[in-house]
Amino acid sequence: MDENAEQLNLVFAALADPTRRDLVARLAGADATVGELAEPYDMSFQAISKHVKVLEEAGLVTRSRDAQRRPVHLDAEVFDLMTKWIERYRREAEERYRRLDALLGRMADDKDRKHTHTEEAS
Repeated sequence: MDENAEQLNLVFAALADPTRRDLVARLAGADATVGELAEPYDMSFQAISKHVKVLEEAGLVTRSRDAQRRPVHLDAEVFDLMTKWIERYRREAEERYRRLDALLGRMADDKDRKHTHTEEAS
């Protein structure tokens, strides 16, 4: 498995959890410390810290040091990788629908020609 595929597996696995998706959504607005991230949840600081670690291992977030604070920062590069993966399959699905539309159009035209030919013969 190539490196991108492995990272995508980690990212999608990390985002499968609703708490982690919520953390990512909150970090999209602004960096925050683990303590700040933990505030609205009815779970321990350690539990939120574990969620952040999963996000960090997936490459979705990084931590930095700002004096005594250790803010968690959303890493947008991983979203570019996800977007490219999703876009590839979206384009393939659109192409399949275009081919299906064309086929249905030809079938409708054939039906109309047969119906017109039958009326003319009567």
